[in-house]
Amino acid sequence: MNKPLTGHIRTDGEAIWIDDYLKLGGYQSLSVISKMLPQDVTKLINDSGLMGRGGAGVSTGFKMAAVPMGEKAATPKYLICNADEMEPGTFKDRWLLEGNPHQLIEGMLVSAYAIEASVAYIFVRGEYKLAIKRLEQAVKEAYSKGFLGQSLDMHVHPSAGRYICGEETALMNALEGKRATPRSKPPFPPAIGVWGKPTLINNVETLCNLPHILNHGIDWYKALSKGVNAGTKIYGVSGHVKKPGAWELPMGTTARELLEVHAGGMKDGYEFKALLPGGASTDFWLEDKLDTPMDFASTAKIGTRMGTGTMIVLDDKTCPIGMLLSLEKFFKQESCGWCTPCRDGLSWVAEILSAFERGDGREADIAQLERHARLLGPGSTFCALAPGAASPLATGLKYFKDEFLRHIQEKSCPYANHLHR
Repeated sequence: MNKPLTGHIRTDGEAIWIDDYLKLGGYQSLSVISKMLPQDVTKLINDSGLMGRGGAGVSTGFKMAAVPMGEKAATPKYLICNADEMEPGTFKDRWLLEGNPHQLIEGMLVSAYAIEASVAYIFVRGEYKLAIKRLEQAVKEAYSKGFLGQSLDMHVHPSAGRYICGEETALMNALEGKRATPRSKPPFPPAIGVWGKPTLINNVETLCNLPHILNHGIDWYKALSKGVNAGTKIYGVSGHVKKPGAWELPMGTTARELLEVHAGGMKDGYEFKALLPGGASTDFWLEDKLDTPMDFASTAKIGTRMGTGTMIVLDDKTCPIGMLLSLEKFFKQESCGWCTPCRDGLSWVAEILSAFERGDGREADIAQLERHARLLGPGSTFCALAPGAASPLATGLKYFKDEFLRHIQEKSCPYANHLHR
């Protein structure tokens, strides 16, 4: 299978710089789009079926088409790459940023042409020091070769931190130097975005798909998939598996294949208990869901989400209550504090889970956690952070209720002897 995103990433930990990238056919998509109108590029991307790879799975072409065009459209228009990869268990974008930064720059040039943007920002997680260094070098190289600086200026913007910056409107506030809190929607960023101008925001992996679609066409791109949605996907697996890592595979690869074939199965001495399919803000899956194709449509059909497609595996020697506590502490810490359910609700959730781990949990606390999981769900908060935190909590309460009861009965964590293994 042709791997459009990772086939040109070196395996020695080094990046592909511009001379080698050009030899590999880099920036050829710019010749393709030079013969097309901007709206025709948008239509091509829309017809390809590319869905956003950041986790939400929104149609990339739909978002591009939402940017106002024509002489009456406000200018300048902005393009932002969301590289603030802070979702626990997710490391796919880091691989792309460090391994082939010019692929991202080329994808951003394609996207900027389609929406007639003149300024682009790569908003990158501040802790990604190596990625930032390589992006800055690649941007300089692209300027030196004339790819940047004529119709598009590009800036690498290291984030000051916070998980909430991955939410696109909070990202825009942070980019403007404001407190990173989400904005009310509508208006949506394509119409009124950063500095009040039309703004398109896409994920790293999403943008890296664009040059390959332009170079090879819609039929080729759709043929890469074996699922409902088109293209390939960078999947990842972390936890007590034999070969944790990330792999570019056909969209629709099953969770079982990822776990048992590519990740090599569980480490010796460990058994599979559950997994989070796409980072910390997704539902727990038990073994009965492992044969689900990992694509947006198939996971939605069974009432769950693929998220980023990067699994966190829970084994039989790790306390599920302890895992939930770690997740909810993270979400509590990363809440921007803008709305009450998220700010106060997540604090209570973390406190109650801490009581269970100390051996002070009560049966009434289980009902309280179930209530919080409902109150933190979709539609009750300003953005998706709290509903994301509610996903593992709600399914954890459903699947691991016996574990909660054991903590109450034994007045301690039954897994305490395995904490340091």
